[in-house]
Amino acid sequence: MIEHIASQADISKAAAARALEALVGGIQAGLKQGGSVTVTGFGTFSVTRRKARAWRNPRTGAEVRIKAAKVPRFRPGKGLKDYLN
Repeated sequence: MIEHIASQADISKAAAARALEALVGGIQAGLKQGGSVTVTGFGTFSVTRRKARAWRNPRTGAEVRIKAAKVPRFRPGKGLKDYLN
């Protein structure tokens, strides 16, 4: 991925790595604040709440409780969908 960014943007691999890390860090910071982050033409990242639930281990049959958690979600944008189709 870093090689692709470097070649497309005509920058060094180190600069491409920093740019990618900045993008991912920005998305993480936005999600940590409880908001959603939209990358125009690509999609929207958001945080949803997953309820606590019971799960059964298929090997032993023992019931395991899974705690409630915040989970990231991604909804692709129109540009990405159009590109793939």
